[in-house]
Order: sequence, then structure tokens, then C-alpha cells
Amino acid sequence: MLSKAKIKLINQLSQKKYRQQTGLFIAEGHKTVEDMMGYFTTEYLYYTSDYSGNKKANESCEVTYDELKKISRLETPQNVLAVFKMPVYEGVAIDPEELTLALDGIQDAGNMGTIIRIADWFGINNIFASKNTVDIYNPKVVQATMGALSRVRVHYVDLVQELNRVDAPIYVTALDGDNINKCSLTKNGVIVMGNEGNGVSQEVMALANKKLLIPSYPPERPTSESLNVSVATAIVVSMFRSQI
Repeated sequence: MLSKAKIKLINQLSQKKYRQQTGLFIAEGHKTVEDMMGYFTTEYLYYTSDYSGNKKANESCEVTYDELKKISRLETPQNVLAVFKMPVYEGVAIDPEELTLALDGIQDAGNMGTIIRIADWFGINNIFASKNTVDIYNPKVVQATMGALSRVRVHYVDLVQELNRVDAPIYVTALDGDNINKCSLTKNGVIVMGNEGNGVSQEVMALANKKLLIPSYPPERPTSESLNVSVATAIVVSMFRSQI
């Protein structure tokens, strides 16, 4: 049975300040929880009678569907909710030999989660995010990653400072960039994706070695103003990987 104290604690984890205070975050759904259990410490696990997955946790408890609804962030709760301990990554810097993603002020939780899934799909192990980027432990971000958060490490940094230290090509997407289809791309370097409304900040743009444009087709046809940032990320990363 869920105590009132546990219900309060879990509901508080929807807010960033409580996640930071406790070092905990929540995840829901069979696949997401199962993926994460192999990588993160599971503090609490709450599941309904139809859940048949891994039940190993510091505290594990079967609950009713009505109890699960009291702690779920989903409109239609799934059959399991876990509370995980946030990992601590220390002394991580951008590896100049790898292809890395950098995020400059991404705000939408869905976009953030999808970008993490894209990184996972294309074998990008580390993402470096500006400090004004949405929190990856926001429940909406966690759900959107579909478990990819367990394999992709996200580091919040002073992005300008971090990029200044990098001895590798820095690429940004921009409307005045060169057609990515005609560019020779490297197997290593940093791909910077910018804010949904404002794009890459001027400070970061000034550090770029190359600006890239995803062209619309055909060029003369009236079209949308821009692509969704997660869609653009998938296209750009795919183009880099296709040249390996």
C-alpha cells in the first residue's frame, strides 16, 4: 500500500527543485522502466498485478490501479512506475575523436526526449547541453526517450566555455549555411542544435567552423519557415553517419 508520504514525494518529483533536492526522478511504462533498471539504481518500484517484469528495487510494492493513478504523470497510467537515482557523471569533456551533440537552449520536453532517442539510434554517447536547456529528468522528457536515457549521457555545462576547449570541428545549423547535401562532413566533431524559436545563440554561432543548411525541395517552392529541431537533428546526424 502506498503511504501518503510516498505519494507526496513522488508527486513532488514532477518539479525540478525536488528532483535536485532528492537526486531522484520517475519513469513509467514497462519498456522504459525495464531499460533503465539495468543502468540506474531503482529506489522505489510500484506495479499493478499484471506487471510481469523485473521487480528488483530497494523498495518494491504491488499497488492497485487507483493507487498508481495517484502518482502517475500519464493521462492513462501504465502498469509500472519506478523512482530512480540520478547518475553522477564527473570530469566528462567533449571527446574530439567522437561525434557529439550539443544543445543550445532546447526548451520543449518532447523535442529533448526525441533528440536523446536519435543520439541513441546513431551511436552518440554524450550530449552536452547549455544550462538553460530543459531538464532531462522532467517526466515528459524521460517518457519521450523511451529508455534511451539509460544509454546516452547528458551533461549540463557552460556551452560556450566547453566549445572553446574543443579541438574538433564545430557545426551549427543555420538558414545562411551551406547545403548539407553538398558538404564533406567529418566522422568526428560537435553538432550544435539550437533553441526552437531563436536557433543557436550568437555566442555559440561565433565558435562554429561550419554552418549547415538542410535545403527544402524544390528550392523555389514556398514552404514551412523551419523544421522541428528534433527532425532536423535526425537529418543532420544521419548525413554525418552516412559519410563514415
